Amino acid sequence: MPPGVRLVQKISSTRAFAKIAPHFVPALDRTVHRLTRGRVLLSAQMLPGVVLTARGAKSGLPRVTPLACMPSGEGWILIGSNFGREAHPSWTTNLLVHPDAEINWRGEAIAVHARLLKSGEGERETVWREALTFWLPYATYQARVSREIRVFRLTRR
Repeated sequence: MPPGVRLVQKISSTRAFAKIAPHFVPALDRTVHRLTRGRVLLSAQMLPGVVLTARGAKSGLPRVTPLACMPSGEGWILIGSNFGREAHPSWTTNLLVHPDAEINWRGEAIAVHARLLKSGEGERETVWREALTFWLPYATYQARVSREIRVFRLTRR
């Protein structure tokens, strides 16, 4: 584990971080990603990350969201933790309505299809266990909310 990861995990598990981070982390990531023409994603210095472009569930307009991801085989796993806040993040609703999207992965634009992993199907439980090993704060986020955190598998189209 790289130096500082445990400290970042501890900080990112706090309620204060959950209140503050959604207002600055994505905006900072989007800005740096745009300025570097897709070469740098600041949050990816700690965890692998993608920039998801999905159509808005209601508007149909492109919505750009930097996200941590978990590479998995030929695809990626996205966890809709919303920093442990009660509401599902809007990008998860966008993917439920419009599952065909695009990600920017390490500077490469890739067309993807998103599939929600559902409880009781086995795959979600396996992926969730892997996600907890990958980033322990997900357990804290799930314990803090009454909703089941959404988990998506992205595959190339």
